Amino acid sequence: MTIKRILCGAAGVAAVLLPAAPALAGTVAPALAGTVGGTVAGAGGSIVRTDAGLVRGTVQKERRVFRGIPYAAPPVGQLRWRSPKPPATWKGVRAATRPGPACAQAPNPLAGLPGSEAEDCLFLDVTTPRERGRPRPVMVYLHGGGFVSGAGHDYDASRLVAGGDVVVVTVGYRLGVFGFLAHPGEPGAGAFGLEDQQAALKWVRRNASAFGGDPRNVTLFGESAGALSTCAHLTSPGAAGLFHRAIMQSGTCGARWPKNSLGPGSPALDLWAPPEEAAQLASAYAAQLGCDSLACLRGLPTGRLLGGQLAPLVSRPTYGNPVLPAHPATALTKGRFHRVPVMNGHTRDEHRLLTSWGYTPPITADRYRELVADTFAAYAPRVAARYPLGEHASPSEAWSAIMTDVSWACPAQADNRLLSARTRVYTFDFADRTAPWTGAKPPFPLGAYHGSELPYLFPDPAARLTPAQERLAAAMIGYWTRFARTGSPDGGGLPRWAPHPAGQSLDADGPRPADLAARHSCDLFPGGYSASARPDR
Repeated sequence: MTIKRILCGAAGVAAVLLPAAPALAGTVAPALAGTVGGTVAGAGGSIVRTDAGLVRGTVQKERRVFRGIPYAAPPVGQLRWRSPKPPATWKGVRAATRPGPACAQAPNPLAGLPGSEAEDCLFLDVTTPRERGRPRPVMVYLHGGGFVSGAGHDYDASRLVAGGDVVVVTVGYRLGVFGFLAHPGEPGAGAFGLEDQQAALKWVRRNASAFGGDPRNVTLFGESAGALSTCAHLTSPGAAGLFHRAIMQSGTCGARWPKNSLGPGSPALDLWAPPEEAAQLASAYAAQLGCDSLACLRGLPTGRLLGGQLAPLVSRPTYGNPVLPAHPATALTKGRFHRVPVMNGHTRDEHRLLTSWGYTPPITADRYRELVADTFAAYAPRVAARYPLGEHASPSEAWSAIMTDVSWACPAQADNRLLSARTRVYTFDFADRTAPWTGAKPPFPLGAYHGSELPYLFPDPAARLTPAQERLAAAMIGYWTRFARTGSPDGGGLPRWAPHPAGQSLDADGPRPADLAARHSCDLFPGGYSASARPDR
């Protein structure tokens, strides 16, 4: 996994992890007979029988890894902008030693990556302990990237598997215009990427036991757009029974961002697209490409579709369809969500990364006061009094503190209140302000920035951890995997993690309970931000 940082178009969600060069899908070798519990006898655990055919993975010292397994048919040709279909079966043994390609995504000049034009990309990877035993919890990870970039195969699950004795599945899903174009009249339009994720969960339900996993104990977790997806599935009828616990890292159902959050003059943004707006944008997008129908768009090459000027604007999940009947925040408010235990948290300094990108040169004191006044209108004096410049090292850090609280932390706290009325909820704040940063020197300290917790769960050779950070990583893996096993993160001799409203602060000098609502001024922003400029909803 290589950490890259870009700002993901108009969707405005940080894409923390971007793919390495795409690899080709596996080949098929002659069949082998004789399986025991899904694993071929005499094959050293490298060959497993899935419901579509045999796959050969790689056996390592402590784990087995199976890469590039198709969980759905290629969404190409007439299946472009259709609900995912089952994968074709195969004869013989399919090589599962290299990842499938990253789903189609535009180039990222800031990250120095060329992007991908692969639409045949609905693959997943499975990492499982080498030794078979009783069925293990299964953790299904959804990558971030603002719904426009990233790849599941970028995430090395070895630390989670070894430290928690779990099976980990990482998933690729359709991105951008291919996953979220809400063309009028097409069933499921605007949420095909979410449907892909549900197809992967159904694959897990059918095949987890063959890899030593327990299909009755599945945890869905993700970061950034992956966390938003996880929250969406909490409210999606189609996800009923597909997972039994949920972990959201830096993304929640009620996330709404105020104007100016991504740069001077940037508009207020709801991370979920209303159906009427999404349909209008889809029609405008098609018109810009010279098309008046979905059939016309299906005939265009991948690169042309990625290059459309409005492509970033049609890349948010849309509600008001069978996948998401209602806005996820509305569904939570009405109690329409699956009753599974939840972990829902964020990093302490989420928005510093986005401020460092969106405001160049850094914010001055005068500009800070202008931004507060413009963003919060009549509420601005209360906000300015709570975040005085004298208590922050720079105006950029003061502005980032406001945006972290109103856009990330307080919406999570608000959603946790709704969730906790009907299920167990645990909240956290990743607070290691010395977390490794591998990019160019930022204009101010990034602290515990958006995505800074990822190398603690998924090892990254470029992000070296200190001994204290390694201990924090081990503690986090213990918390995450115990939650996957039991529905509670407690145990293992670590500080107890009380249910909401208390939370856990995860810092390099040791995890400890903390009042996260107070830390992030959620009395001032009780529900985050709404488009009316009143900081609650």
